[in-house]
Amino acid sequence: MALVRTEEQEILARTAREFVTGRSPLKRVRELREDPVGFSRELWTAMAELGWLGIVVPEQYGGAGLGWAELAVVMEEAGRGLLPEPLVGTVLLGATALLLGGSEAQKQAHLPSLVGGERLFAVGYQEAGGRYDLGRVATRAERAGGGWKLTGEKIQVLDGHVADWLVISARTAGGEADPNGVTLFLVPKGASGLRVERQWRVDSRPAASVRLEGITVGADAVLGGEGQGTALLVRVVDRATIGLAADMLGGMTATLEMTLDYLKTRKQFGVPIGSFQALKHRAARMFIETELARSVVMAAAQAADAAGGDAQVARLASVAKARAADAYNLIAAEGVQMHGGIGMTDEHDVGLYFKRARGSDIQFGDATFHRDRVAHLDGY
Repeated sequence: MALVRTEEQEILARTAREFVTGRSPLKRVRELREDPVGFSRELWTAMAELGWLGIVVPEQYGGAGLGWAELAVVMEEAGRGLLPEPLVGTVLLGATALLLGGSEAQKQAHLPSLVGGERLFAVGYQEAGGRYDLGRVATRAERAGGGWKLTGEKIQVLDGHVADWLVISARTAGGEADPNGVTLFLVPKGASGLRVERQWRVDSRPAASVRLEGITVGADAVLGGEGQGTALLVRVVDRATIGLAADMLGGMTATLEMTLDYLKTRKQFGVPIGSFQALKHRAARMFIETELARSVVMAAAQAADAAGGDAQVARLASVAKARAADAYNLIAAEGVQMHGGIGMTDEHDVGLYFKRARGSDIQFGDATFHRDRVAHLDGY
């Protein structure tokens, strides 16, 4: 496994960085924090025109037919610029759920519009008290005529407030903690009884709570087969975790660069503070942690592109997330501290990365959860 970018990936990275730095300065994060939508439709359309939304989508559905290694390149640049656009909800989760579990009819109906930027998706699977257990589902789905009636509530649905379609996990059999008997359903935004409320997160990543008050969907709304939802969700979330780890890699890289610039320009006792040995050691550790994270994120993305490797994807997704969470939290905290008093203010950009590090840490499972998962996967 070669943990280096290809020439094509380097070109993609340069293009993405030019787009993010030129079209999305960090001041947008502050401007959009209180915005009810939370992102720019114009910028989303531009990202679709660049092909970013369909990187892993086959060409027959309008995508580029590339792989997760290429998507990770774009996600890294998005994380570097703290892009608020709904890449996680629509691309990492929504498109992946359709690709892995959708019927041919569902793929034809949704993927071209998703790739074109006209249709946004979100996946509602988290519930109160569920922690990171994908099979712990209290939301119920009962047969109603020729379809289903869904009742329950989902929390922290990333980009759920703007989604045109939601993928909802609901229990069709068994008890709340039973990993079996969970089914995924496609639910349109305009469904009667669907209540969506915008949530405000500390890291400025848009989310929503979703209540399903007896909404009805047809039999063709089932995604991936009745009772097969947990296994499908695991595969979807593993791949989304790899994409998020790449986003975190971009964020920690930007934080490191910002901190090094400050160490080179801020003077104390007539010399740059970066000349102090103690700060050199801390900066060196930040660099090492970033490069370790880079290696495992690249390995995980390549595993996601390999055929028939779900077990390896699961393990490397958890290794990548644990590594990225530990590194991002450390680097963001060190960045704030080395900036001194100004680093504690909302006016300085380093604090935005600190908040994103904390929010990303708990998304899809924190470092402790993923280390424990790796131990279980390895038979301990």
